[in-house]
Parts: sequence; C-alpha cells; structure tokens
Amino acid sequence: MVAKHEASEEVREFSEKVVKIRRVAKVVKGGRHLSFNALVVVGDGHGNVGVGLGKADSVPDAIRKGTNIARKNVVAVLLRGRTIPHRAQAKYGAAIVLIKPASLGTGIIAGGVSRAVLELAGVKDVVCKSLKSGNPINVAGATFQALRGLRVVEQEQALRKGEAPKEKPPAPA
Repeated sequence: MVAKHEASEEVREFSEKVVKIRRVAKVVKGGRHLSFNALVVVGDGHGNVGVGLGKADSVPDAIRKGTNIARKNVVAVLLRGRTIPHRAQAKYGAAIVLIKPASLGTGIIAGGVSRAVLELAGVKDVVCKSLKSGNPINVAGATFQALRGLRVVEQEQALRKGEAPKEKPPAPA
C-alpha cells in the first residue's frame, strides 16, 4: 500500500490584478492566427508578490495561466514598516526600474505597472522610476527583480565582514 503525501502548505489568500492584456497576431499560411498575452500580478499585501505572463488563444485562459504562473513565482519582499529598507535598481530585458524608500505619508509614486506590483507587495510609501523601456512586461519584471534584491543592511554588513548573520532585527514602526 502506498501512502499518499498530502501537501501541508497553508492556503494563502492572494489578490490578483490583470495589468495588461495584449492581442498577438501570427501570420500563417491560412491568414492570421490571433492569441492573447495576459500579464498578471498576485500578492497578499503583506510582503508576498508574484508576476506571471500567460499566453493562450482566449483571454480567460491567458488570465488563468498568468495567475497560475504568478502564484508559482511568489517571493517574500523585505519591508521596513510601510516602505522598503534601501534604494534598489534592477534591469529586466530593456527596462530599468529604480525604487527608493519614501517618508511616511508619501504613498506610492510610480507608473501603472510598477504601482500594481508595489501595491500587491504591501509597500505603502515608495518612489519608483521606470527608466528606458516602457514595455509593461519588462517593467513588471524589473520591479519584481528590484523587490527580490532587497536585503537587511545589518545582515549584509555582517556577511561582508565575515561574521555570522544575526536573527532578523525588529522592523521600526
């Protein structure tokens, strides 16, 4: 008898936001074959966010695939209170995104695609600038990479000095 392995993974409630839907036409022998791309961002608003790009022949299927891909790509984002711990810059494709912490009450100052990623990540006060490309897929990817690259300053300094990193310090309120 084979024992079933049940996943004890907790079920998380994610909000999802469809950022962009694009119609793609491929010219084939019989004419044009139309399909759709859906860029979907999922997050819980408490430091977990994921980005996915679904492709299918119909819009609902593309959104469903994008949502599933985004749920598989969820990462924990390091937050310090309502903002991020330090400035970060990331490149994805031709897009470069710069995100900077902001003071309390600033809000999210960012373009549409970056704003969706930052809101669902749970960041409340941040300044974000998209440099170079305005392609939504690349801007979302660059914002996601920038959030993944955030580190605790004290732990990074300890690692660079060769010391054992301390436990997670308490976040200032």
